[in-house]
This record gives sequence, C-alpha cells and structure tokens, in this order.
Amino acid sequence: MLIWLFAGISDRLWFALDRSVPAWDQADYLTNSLNYWRALQHPQWFSSGWWEQVWMLSPKVPPLTYLLTVPFYNLFGTGTAQGTLVHLLFSGILLASVYGIAIQLFNRQIALWACIISALLPGLYVYRLQYLTDYPTTVMVALSFCCLTQWKYSQKKWVWAIAFGVSFGLAMFVKQTALFFLFFPLVWVSVDSLKHKRWQSLIQLTVALLLSGLILIPWVTTNWLLMLTSGKRATLDSAIAEGDPALNTLDAWTYYWNLLPYHISWLWLIVPTVGFLLYLFYPKFFSKPINFSALRWLAIFWIGGYLLCSLNINKDFRYSLPLLPISAIFLAYGLTLWPQRWGKTVRGLTLSLAIVLMLLNLWPIGGVWGRRMAAFLSPGGDRIAHLGLQWPHERVIDEIIQTEPYLQSTLGVLPSTPDINQHNLNYYGALRDEQVYGRQVGTRLEHVGQDSLSLSWFVTKTGQQGMVERIGEAQVAIVREIEQGRQFQLHKRWLLPDNTVLNLYHRQTPYVEVSPQPNASEKVQLSQVIVSPKVPPNATIPIIYVWSGSWEQLHSGLVLLTWKLQTPSMTKGSSEWLHDHAIAMGTLHPGSLENNQQKTGFQVLERMGMLPPENILPGTYRLEATYLNRESGETYAIAVPSVTVEIDPQAAKLPAPELDLVSQLRQLALNLPQGIPGLEPVFDQVGRINQYDPIQDYTVVAEKTLSYRLQTAPDNLDYTYALALATVLQQDAPTAIAALEHVTQLDPQNPNAYAYLAFIHLYALHPQAAEKAIQTAIKLNPDQSEFQALRGIAALMQGNLIQAWQDLQALR
Repeated sequence: MLIWLFAGISDRLWFALDRSVPAWDQADYLTNSLNYWRALQHPQWFSSGWWEQVWMLSPKVPPLTYLLTVPFYNLFGTGTAQGTLVHLLFSGILLASVYGIAIQLFNRQIALWACIISALLPGLYVYRLQYLTDYPTTVMVALSFCCLTQWKYSQKKWVWAIAFGVSFGLAMFVKQTALFFLFFPLVWVSVDSLKHKRWQSLIQLTVALLLSGLILIPWVTTNWLLMLTSGKRATLDSAIAEGDPALNTLDAWTYYWNLLPYHISWLWLIVPTVGFLLYLFYPKFFSKPINFSALRWLAIFWIGGYLLCSLNINKDFRYSLPLLPISAIFLAYGLTLWPQRWGKTVRGLTLSLAIVLMLLNLWPIGGVWGRRMAAFLSPGGDRIAHLGLQWPHERVIDEIIQTEPYLQSTLGVLPSTPDINQHNLNYYGALRDEQVYGRQVGTRLEHVGQDSLSLSWFVTKTGQQGMVERIGEAQVAIVREIEQGRQFQLHKRWLLPDNTVLNLYHRQTPYVEVSPQPNASEKVQLSQVIVSPKVPPNATIPIIYVWSGSWEQLHSGLVLLTWKLQTPSMTKGSSEWLHDHAIAMGTLHPGSLENNQQKTGFQVLERMGMLPPENILPGTYRLEATYLNRESGETYAIAVPSVTVEIDPQAAKLPAPELDLVSQLRQLALNLPQGIPGLEPVFDQVGRINQYDPIQDYTVVAEKTLSYRLQTAPDNLDYTYALALATVLQQDAPTAIAALEHVTQLDPQNPNAYAYLAFIHLYALHPQAAEKAIQTAIKLNPDQSEFQALRGIAALMQGNLIQAWQDLQALR
C-alpha cells in the first residue's frame, strides 16, 4: 500500500504541475476514451444495436482501457490528468500481481523488493504518465501471468484457471499483443500437462481459454475485418516508414536487448547482476540455494515474450514493457543475493539513488551535473515536467468556436510535431463537446487543391514541421496555398514555448454562415437562391442557398433538391439533377445554444457547388424542394423562390466551391458497376473525403435521402448503388445487404453486383449466403480470380478446407 501511495502521489504531483500537451498516440487514445464516456452517459444495456455501436467506436484497438477510464471521468471530470487517474487502478493491480508472483515463487522479502523496483523502473514510471494502452497491457499481462503461476503451483486449480481465463481475456481486451508474452508459458504448461497425462489440467486450461474467447467475441465479431486490414498498416507499413531493422538482421533481435538500460537503468541492472555474480563465484557466503525451478518459470515468460516481441517487424520503445514486471522480480532476487554483511547497505543506497534518479528524470532540477548523472545512469528515462509557457491548444479551439459558435468545424492541421499535431488539437476540440475536429490534410500533392477548397480553418507553424518528411512536397504546397493564396486570411497567431509561432487561418468567405433570426417561422423556408442564370454542362455550378427556420428543424433538416427541365424533351439524356444535402452541410452544432434557443429562429447561408450529370440536356431548369427530418421522418414541400438555370454548352465555366460530400459520394458510386477498376477511385477518394467530415455524417445523409428517393423511383440503379456505398461506409451490414440485393435485381447480368453482395455477407459472417451470391458471379464471369478467392473464403468459414484451398490458389 505504501509503495502504491508513493507512486500515486508522485504521479499526481507531476500532473498537477506539468503544462505539456499529449502527443500523437496519447491524444488519440484520450479522444477515444471521451467517445466511450459520451456513449455510456445514456446506455441501452439491452439493445444489441447500441452494443454494436459501442464496439465500433474503437474498431482497431480493444477498448477496455477506455471503458475503465469512464468512471474516473464521471467522478472527476474530463481532461488529461483525469484520464490518467485510471493508472492508479492499474498500478495497484500491477503491484498486487508482482507481489503475488514473487511470494508464490520465492519469499516476502523478494516480493516487496520486486514491488519497489516496479515502481521505480524508468520504463514503467515514464509510461504511467502517458495515456497509452502499453502500461495497461503491461499490468494485465502481469495479472494474467500471476493467475497462471498461482494455477501452476497452488491446489485451488479451478479457481485460478477461471481467474486466468478472465484476466487473459481482459489482457487481450486491452491490446492483442498480450498474447506475445503469454504464449510460451501457456504452451509450456499445456505440453507439461500432456506429457504427464494430467487431463484435468488440460480441461482447466481449455475452459480458461474459452472464457477468454467469450470476453473478446463481441468486439472481435463486430470489427474483425478492420482488425485484419489494419494489421498490415500497423506493422509492416509502420516498420518501413520508421526504418525498423529487417528480421534477417542481428539488429532486429537485439533491438529490445539494447533498450534494457533505457527501460531499467544501469543502476537497477548492475547492482542485482553483481548479486548474482557474487553468488556464482562465492557460494560459501550464502546459506540458501538458488530456486532454479522458479527462475526457469520466469525465464520461460521472459525469453518467450522477448522472442515474439522481436519477431514483430514493427519495433518501438514501449512494445516490450510487459517484460519489465518480471524483470523486476529477477532484479529483486539478485538484489537479495548480496551477502548479509553488505546487503542492507547496498539495497538502501540503491533505493536512495533510484529515487534521486526518478526525481531527476521527472523534474527540471539538479542542474548540469544532475542531468549528466541521470543521462548516464538512466539514459532515455526522462519525462521532465513542462513548467513554462502554456501551449495554446485550448485558445485555438476557443477562437474557432467564438468565431463560428453555431457550427461544427474541421481544422486542417499542417504541422505534425509532438506538441502541435492533428491528434492533440482534435482532442482539445473533443473536450469542447466535439465542436472542433483536427485532421491532417495536405498529405498528397494531387489532393492539395481539394484539401484547400474543402476546409475553412487551417493552422500552420514556423520552424520545424515535424513528421512530414514523406509528404514534404505536398505539405510545402498546401502551406504556400494557405499562407499566400487569396482564399484565407490570418485570423490569429500565438508564440509557442519553443519560440516558434502558430498561425490560425480562416477562409475569407466561409461556406456556411449562421445567424439568429427571431422572426423566422418554425418550419424551414428557402428565402433565397443565388445562381448564375446560364452555366455550361460538365462543370461544377456555384450556388448559394439561404434557409430559415427553428433551430430544431434546421439541425435535423435534410433537403431534397431537384433541378428539373421546364420543357419536356424527347431527346435522349438526363432532364434533372439532384442536390440533396443536410442543411449547413450537416455542421450545425448546439454547443453554444442556450436551452431557450432550441425553438428560436435562425438563418443559414450555404455557399456550395453542384454538378449536373454528364448527359444533362440543354435547357432551362427550375428547382423543386422537399424537407425531410432525419430524426422523425417528417416531410413537407418547401416553397422555392422564382429562379431558373439554363444549361448552355456555350456558357463560360465559373469558379466554384468543391461539391458537397453527399454529391461526391453519389459521383463515386457511379464507378461501382465496373468492379475492381471502379473500386480504385472509390478507395482513393473516400479516405480524403472522410478527413473533411470526421464523423462521416455525409454517409448518413446520403442513406436517408437516397432511401426517400427510392420510394418513388425504386428502379433507379444509380440511387441503389449509391445507397449501398453509403451503408457500407457506415459498416451497416443488414442495410447494405438489402441495398445490394436490390442492385442484383436491377442489374442481374452484372457479376460485380453479386460479388459485392457476397463480400458483405462474409463481413456479416454469413458464409452460406455469401457462397450462393458468389456462385452467381462466377457463372457470369468465371475468369475473375477475385471471385474465386471470395468463394474460397466462404468455404473456409464453413470448414470446407479442400474447396477453400482450391479456390484460394487464385490469389497466387
């Protein structure tokens, strides 16, 4: 308890005085924890749909850390320091686990010293001060190994088998790499039980692993596809980008060995090691023999975890942290091997120096000589509290909200340093009721023009730009466009603690403007439409809509806009186009509203671009408008001002904003009938579009407006493909399946339609339905290797290994 109190007080004091901001991953994880906190404010415990949405909040990282953080937010409020309070819980579990392992294998003295060392290892106390999943993973791995150790050595095997099953499942529910550290111990005890025919032990281990699986199943079945597809990016792509050593080099296998002084410090490495050497060379000074059986069990964990960690091609300082608690037990054992004559003095001096090193590593004290000593004895073990000038993240968010109080904004973040990056600006926006999102744009040169046209806020920075080397040309281009172009003006600037300057830019003519209008009617009205009377085909048309109505109606409002040819024509071609979208393009945000303003009138001005289809007929077009409430389903016609647009091939092309995202989605969906060639532009563009709408509300708007359109035009194939794309992007498998089944009815001779349907059935874990759909695709196009592969996956999921093997050869 005293050790836990010491560590907790030290950590809390550091957070109370530190004025730094979370870096990339830390801010991202903190944002995810806020997402779970919001989701659990209004739980629907008995709704399967609600649970599915909860698991989808974190599709790549298991969410146990976030879930355990929620009670601390409820008690103490939100913020970086409040989020890391969960580490007090984890630290208590860690100390109890280390003590439990050491007391079972050795004695109370070693157990206490192991706990002390665990609290003072640089690799652990540095990560206690950061909101990452690595410290919780370390803790849960230690707890799992403690339970497995108790099971191995105690008589209450069923109790500890169940405890291990639960703890191992929870460890995997923090981070899947927990398996790396527990794989070899599990194999060892399983083989040992099999060798000695201890069938009951094998049954207990099997039950334990089934329990672990039950804990993971809900999250895994919801996110299994993203887990698999993101694995390559998280390992191979990251390793290549970061220049990690290849597995066929010695550096790959000594990487974590070389980090031991950084994780443990030379102090804790040398003194216990000398204790082991003294025992080895002067055994006559010692009365008790070494417990080789216990050390072997610890070595199985440590060596096995080290090898599997090293086998992971993506290397990082923090990935081997779960080895440290067991290292602490080894070190405690070596520390107690010192002869009794000098032992107490050596241990006392070592402990005192370790505390001094921790203070030097965490606080700006000690002067030059103190810093040199800390760097020598504990290299890389520092996380010195920042006590200087406050970083301006909160003021940047405040400035955006004060300028556009009724809008949700997306901030384009061009630098990417540990202190100024898209993740931590996004986090501070999330703390303000998610009214501002931060996103990194300008990463591809061919997208720079679209990026600069699609957002209204950007931040740039003088000096070092951070981790943008791989996108250097694109980053330079977009910074030049924002700082020197005519679209943006400098809104505000701040001097940063590193003596560089942060610049906040705002679009000179915003795309959306919202203002109170007390006399507005409750229902939405279209008071003005401003558009050029004559425009060319095959070009984006600039247009302004001015809406008014109550906040409730505007905030929930979708408008279905149809531009129709006034005079019917017998000529082949399209005689109408759509401009369906959410009012204010879905960016209205109630964050700055008073309670009594929900019924108050507002005016919304939208500056947008719209695009008629390629085969649009020349002529004069008039607007028709319908209101659709996304919440209630209420609809009503909207009176339209007298305005017309003439499509004239001779008209000059006009400068225009980017298309709204719903229109871009419908344009992308036109590629889907082509199959693989058509999917490439979809994949290429969706990632870019999602940066502009961080909550992907445009997919929901597209789904609702297209569903309404299909009620009156059920045979429109373009609408149906677009609806399928919108629902797939939402990972809404049931609705996507229904849409794609409709596609196969409207386009029965297109094998790609059946292949899409088969893929979504596989995603929803319906292998039989997938096999039926893909068989039709193969009949229509037997030479498509991707179709064979899909049938192979369906066969594999049904246990038909021979068929799966034959079909999956198509991938070779």
